Formats: sequence, C-alpha cells, structure tokens
Amino acid sequence: MTLETLKAVEDLPKAQLPLDEAYTALVNRMVAAEAQQVLDIKREQDDLEGLIKMWSHQMKIPISAMSLMFQTNQMNKQELQEQVFRLENDLNNLLSYLKYKRENDDYRFTKVSLKACVSSVIKTFSSQCIAKKIQISLMGDSEVITDIKWLGFCLSQVIDNAIKYSTSESEIRIIIKEQSIEIQDFGIGILPEDVPRLFEQGFTGFNGHEHEKATGLGLYMTKQILDKLSFDIEISSQIDQGTTVLLTKNK
Repeated sequence: MTLETLKAVEDLPKAQLPLDEAYTALVNRMVAAEAQQVLDIKREQDDLEGLIKMWSHQMKIPISAMSLMFQTNQMNKQELQEQVFRLENDLNNLLSYLKYKRENDDYRFTKVSLKACVSSVIKTFSSQCIAKKIQISLMGDSEVITDIKWLGFCLSQVIDNAIKYSTSESEIRIIIKEQSIEIQDFGIGILPEDVPRLFEQGFTGFNGHEHEKATGLGLYMTKQILDKLSFDIEISSQIDQGTTVLLTKNK
C-alpha cells in the first residue's frame, strides 16, 4: 500500500506491533504535511489572485484618466506624462513583486554609495517633482555592503510615497549619515492608528483609501526586502506635518 492509494489515514490497517505504530505515525505525519502543502499552495494562489485584481484596479486609474483626456480632447502633456509614469511604475512594481516571490534569494551584495543609490532613484521621479513643484534636498553619504538593485527598489517605494502625499511646492529632505538614510516630507501625514500597520500586506490605511493611490504592497515588500538586506525601517508621522522614514543598516 502506498501513500497515493490511501483515501484517508483510516485506510491504514490497525497497528498491531510497535513497528506498525511507527509506520502509522510516519504516514500520519506525511499526510498532514501534504495537506499543509496543499493549503499553502492554495493560500498563495488566492493571494496572487487578489494581488492581480488589486493591481489591475490600481492600473485602471491612470488608464481612465488618459481615456478621459482623449474623450474630452483636453490633452495636457504634463498630466499625460504623469499618468504614463504612474502606469509604468505600478507595472514595474508588480513585476518586481512577482520576481521577489519567485526568486527570494536573488541578491548580489557589493559596496554601495548610499548617495549614488538615492540620487539614481530621485532621477526617476524628476517629472513628478517638477509637476508638484517639490524640491528634494540630499545631504551626506555613506558606504554599505548591500544589493543596490533591491535597496533602490525599497528607496523608490519610500520616495514615491513622500512625493504622493506631499503638498504642492513643499520639500523632501534626505539625510544620509553613517549606515543610515532619513527621508522626511512635510505632507499630509499618517493617522497614528495606521502607523503600526503600514508593513502589513494589503494595508492601505486612510491615505490609501482617500487618495486611491495605494495598493498596500509597497511598504510590505519594502519591509520584507530590507530584512533580507539587514536594514531596519522606522516610520514616524504627524497629521498635516509630515512623515519621516529612517532606514538603518544593521551592524
């Protein structure tokens, strides 16, 4: 009799000898492990399906905005660029998430200049900063051993949020010290009850619901990846005063 032919654990003959009992216990463990594996796969499939639905809805927002511009013949180049960037950014985040889930050990550690890494990320958001007349100041530098691609991804999530929730003509300050990066904006802030849940998968909080700009996966992914990179992340915020995010390399 093989495990595949068993319809249930009860199909096993009643144990008579200690060896039979050991065999039954082993099969019980194998059946339980297989059942748990099936549940894990089902849960992962459900999570992925929910993710695709959520991200599809998110990507409909810039598509709808562009469609409205075409329908009303009110083409605004700057607004069109903004929506195209948002669409591309959401798509890239989705692909990065899928890659992260598929290749959880895809890390290459080298000596990295934090200033160079942050500067590269800032450049990708230059058009968004120009559109909202936001100034980003960058001070300091430090070198760490890390994966520049995935650290850049994490920084892009934090800086993207800082820009999204900043008011027009405001400032974002980025200060690099020894083994740390502090990103401070002076935007709408985060509700105190939302701060402890920011790293939960799918959590968007009040800001995400109110402004329809969040999938609830950016900071979740950021926390998971930063753990792999041996970085801590702390977020403090006050309503209508802004948010500060601190990334610190573990020694």
